Amino acid sequence: MAANTPPRKEEAPDASAPGKGAPVGAPAGSNPVPRTSNPSPTSPRSPGPTLYLIPCWLEEHITAPLPAYILEAVKQCTVFFVENERSARRYLKALWKEMVIDEYEWYPIHKAEEEVKNVFRQKLKEGKTIGVISEAGCPGIADPGQILTEAAHQAGATVRPLVGPSSILLALMASGLNGQQFRFTGYVPVDNAARARALKELETESQRLNCTMLFIETPYRNNQLLESILANCRPSTRLCIAANLTGPAEYIRTLTIADWRKLAPAATSATNSAAKPGAPGQADATARPDLHKQPTIFAMLA
Repeated sequence: MAANTPPRKEEAPDASAPGKGAPVGAPAGSNPVPRTSNPSPTSPRSPGPTLYLIPCWLEEHITAPLPAYILEAVKQCTVFFVENERSARRYLKALWKEMVIDEYEWYPIHKAEEEVKNVFRQKLKEGKTIGVISEAGCPGIADPGQILTEAAHQAGATVRPLVGPSSILLALMASGLNGQQFRFTGYVPVDNAARARALKELETESQRLNCTMLFIETPYRNNQLLESILANCRPSTRLCIAANLTGPAEYIRTLTIADWRKLAPAATSATNSAAKPGAPGQADATARPDLHKQPTIFAMLA
């Protein structure tokens, strides 16, 4: 997910890496992986149009989680369909400093789905190699890029998903909750009463199925969502809060609802920066995190 989390459709948020595709953190002078008889994930496999699903950073300028082979795919594309053109251009320029942005075709993925799909289908008919980039994370996962992937299959194009960071999966991995059965349910309702009902229903379903429920909120309402969870869920239910994933202020913690309630509210520690999500080991273990405007995934298991 951004920004770690995908924005509400009506509330889309605004979204130095080394050049030549080397991810930050790669050992200097390291030897490349020896070639084998297996083709590269981005090497040509069949003639005709190809769609690359290109992951994006979760936090701007943090390129370490991005595999180097993403750049191989970018270099094969001539057309890009993107959720936000400005931030997508900035992202690709960070991956590949020498990229001449204006030599490529750019199309926004917006609410006029049929219009976008018609342009997309035309580019497939022209035999183009197309890249889809979402605002954060992996295209097609809680993301409008899904409509283009569907159209690519209908047109018989080759579809190639690339490995990259997903806030949903990273939160699940780090939560310690059930990774065999899980469900991403998207946004919870904004209305207080409707949100309380939705949380109780998610908790009931989680217990019935032994299923981890993952959900999100627009970042500026995260603190209200946390308070609603603590007010409406059972003491034994476990809750993971995963904020700012892959970034320097990453925060991940799983406690029971009873234990979360024991912590001091973030508002009482507003002057203490340690009470906010921070680098691992720096957050105040005695206070709840201040999640205001912090991209966050919530995971619950009853």
